[in-house]
Amino acid sequence: YNEYKSYLSKMPTVTINRDVLFERLNKTYSDDEFENLCFDFGIELDDIVEEEKVTKFKIDIPANRYDLLCAEGLANGLNVFLENTKTLPKYTVLHGDQRLVVDKSVAQVRPYCVAAILRGVTFTEEVYDSFILLQDKLHQNIGRERSLVSIGTHDLDTIKGPFKYQALPPEEIKFVPLNQSTSMTAPEMFDVFRQNYLKPYLQIIEKSPVYPLITDANGTVLSLPPIINGDHSKISLKTKNILIEVTAKDRKKAGIVLDTICAAFSEYCTQKYTIEAVQICYEDEKFSTPKMGYRTEEYSAKDMCRKIGVADLTAEQIASLLTKMCLRSSSSGDKVTVEIGPTRHDILHQCDIEEDVAIAYGYNNISKIVPNLYTIASEQEINKLSDALREELGRCGFTEGLTFSLCSRDDVSVNLMKADALRKAVQISNPKTFEFQVLRTTLLPGILKTVNCNRSLRLPIKLFEVSDVVHKDDFTETQTKNFRYVTAIHCGKSSGFEIVHGLLDRLMLMLDVQDYSIRPTSDSMFFPGRGADILLGAEKVGHLGILHPEVLEKFDVNLSSSVLEFNLEPFL
Repeated sequence: YNEYKSYLSKMPTVTINRDVLFERLNKTYSDDEFENLCFDFGIELDDIVEEEKVTKFKIDIPANRYDLLCAEGLANGLNVFLENTKTLPKYTVLHGDQRLVVDKSVAQVRPYCVAAILRGVTFTEEVYDSFILLQDKLHQNIGRERSLVSIGTHDLDTIKGPFKYQALPPEEIKFVPLNQSTSMTAPEMFDVFRQNYLKPYLQIIEKSPVYPLITDANGTVLSLPPIINGDHSKISLKTKNILIEVTAKDRKKAGIVLDTICAAFSEYCTQKYTIEAVQICYEDEKFSTPKMGYRTEEYSAKDMCRKIGVADLTAEQIASLLTKMCLRSSSSGDKVTVEIGPTRHDILHQCDIEEDVAIAYGYNNISKIVPNLYTIASEQEINKLSDALREELGRCGFTEGLTFSLCSRDDVSVNLMKADALRKAVQISNPKTFEFQVLRTTLLPGILKTVNCNRSLRLPIKLFEVSDVVHKDDFTETQTKNFRYVTAIHCGKSSGFEIVHGLLDRLMLMLDVQDYSIRPTSDSMFFPGRGADILLGAEKVGHLGILHPEVLEKFDVNLSSSVLEFNLEPFL
């Protein structure tokens, strides 16, 4: 039931031609052998499909391993892991003469831009497709559907530097967009793009008074990020020199994306693994990109062995295992020195290094041991009670949903007709999307969104959720406090108060609670005269009733809906 759209990071799936991958690995594997290899390497073979008489692997990649999102990166990683090659690629950034000037006008819409050049690239049809697909995967993954990062690639021989990144009013932007034949203004393009695959991206900049734009020295438009490139500079199989530009709301993410593309496809340059830098010129700052940086860290072999749960690995063996994971390493005594290159932006802490040691060593080779503790664990009482209620709600014909802990400000206030609800809401200081601005104070927004995405199911729709909400609390160390809530909703052509009242009575009977009662409420989210507070003794613990039509309209639910919600913790 929990199918409504999210921008949370998901494990990406890469589709790769089996024969091309095996050719790069210089070995043919059976399906079972390759599945085992994937497991050993820390990835997962999700499916094997036939597309146009070509066998392809669908491989699940960890969300933070951006270097494995294309055939080039995956084949290189597996070859190093299998020790088919003894040397790791060493990336070199060459000085370049090209400049990209960033105008201060972009600060209000998409403030950051970085760029690089690949020279003497040789494209085949398969390499070209992989180049395009990697951009798409990065857009979906670290780019959060282009909202944080977007990529533009251009045939450098068709344009002239220096390049300029600026922001202009939509009416002043006019060019021929990619794969179109006529010149259009930005509003005209948006009218066209609402009918195709670009529609989801328009909302990223549509409400901005200015749109970001990259042009060359002649005023030729290269791209309108994050929407579309210009047709003039589009790349093809004949392209030899490529300008890669990345615009973003986060400079670090922009650098990661640029490094990832350059690392994956610099192997096709005339000078293998070399990238030409572009000077980025802000009003108060100048620097060159890509960084393709290397850093060195030192760790204790004994400490790593203790945390992994193995006792028989020397520093030299650990260094060898890390080298198999594309981390060039050496040892001296108990110390392991690790060089972390531009393809491994996922390495943030010692625990990430230890994880790679464990993968290379083999999780199945780590012996199971009984912890040296005398404590006997037991389930918390609130969780026992939650599980019991879940079972009872299931027996009553309700289906469990699991919704997000974050929601928008409007979801907990305006949409529920509760103007003062934000006073107890914990707000995110730097939300990346309007969907996730506050920690939920009630489970209702999530469960109503779930209903909205499942309106085509047979009626009535009966859902419940037993999860935590978060309220401000000035008397705790974190100034926040979690509460375990129970929420159920009944949606259909008719949904009366008696349905959720009967459900409440059933749950109270199961909990063996007798001193509960209900009283009328003036809560504006309920239809007048059809809402009530739930009391445990004299304490209000929840409410139930028929939702107001305006609340249902806010969540685009066109079904009569009655809800029950209460705090479970007073019943412990």
